[in-house]
Amino acid sequence: MHKRKLGSHGPEVSALGLGCMGLSTAYGHATETPAAIALIRDAVERGVNFFDTAEVYGPYVNEEVVGEALAPIRDQVIIATKFGFRNGSSSQGLDSRPAHIREVVLASLKRLKTDHIDLLYQHRVDPEVPIEDVAGAVKDLIKEGKVKYFGLSEAGAQTIRRAHAVQPVTALQSEYSLWWREPEVEILPTLQELGIGFVPFSPLGRGFLTGAISADTTFDRDDFRNTVPRFSTEARKANQTIVDQLASFAIRKKATSAQIALAWLLAQKPWIVPIPGTTKLHRLEENIGATNVELSAEDLAYIDNVFSKIDVQGARYSPAGQKFVNR
Repeated sequence: MHKRKLGSHGPEVSALGLGCMGLSTAYGHATETPAAIALIRDAVERGVNFFDTAEVYGPYVNEEVVGEALAPIRDQVIIATKFGFRNGSSSQGLDSRPAHIREVVLASLKRLKTDHIDLLYQHRVDPEVPIEDVAGAVKDLIKEGKVKYFGLSEAGAQTIRRAHAVQPVTALQSEYSLWWREPEVEILPTLQELGIGFVPFSPLGRGFLTGAISADTTFDRDDFRNTVPRFSTEARKANQTIVDQLASFAIRKKATSAQIALAWLLAQKPWIVPIPGTTKLHRLEENIGATNVELSAEDLAYIDNVFSKIDVQGARYSPAGQKFVNR
């Protein structure tokens, strides 16, 4: 597995990380704990050393799974987790008060079976708490050795700048993929200027870019995609052209659609580290294979030309979720 540095002053991590959320929540039934632990350890054996979790995933259960899986090799991996919601539940609203941040970190450390968190993100920007106060609270935790690096998630450019002035931001985690390219407008230039790494979540469009989802797909009743406008039947029909174009190009490159989507992200900037999630070993291996797919300047120009002309249909969040992003 190739390695990358997260920004100018961040840790060196595997070119692809593993987003662990789907093992415990969001996409239907949770994976049984022994199987989830086995998958995480399989990822380590294949060179992945960067793992992403959060207290809200489960809630709490995902951190416990990640902690159990990685405890025997804690010194070999980078663990990222997040704070920012009240009582570990996104449905209960935001809470980034400094006292709450400290409470969350102490609880996360226990669940993760560790004495420090490598990368601590604010999960969503809290408009009720100045970002300077948030950055200051994390700065204190870094001084105490409980946290190593500070990150933000789905934050706007000005919020990033304000936080960075108090405590250097190591990484921003936000959605970025061939069907959500908005970060290219303002976020990527800001990160480049400040020397901040970028960790795209949902790099495979929540599964859509793999080609495994069509207008006829029925999601589990607990799958959050049931509430996402971009996954309505009508939107999936309209967006099928994205999947078709990606599949056609992948055949030419003797790769899979998922591998092309990930390789495209990796080719954008050397400080971009996608974190695709999966519950299946063969998908994990497929994703890792993307790090060996080389896209030439001509390939990238072709992809940009084709996909920039496609008008993706449907919002990426429900109205309730949309209010939390890009603040």
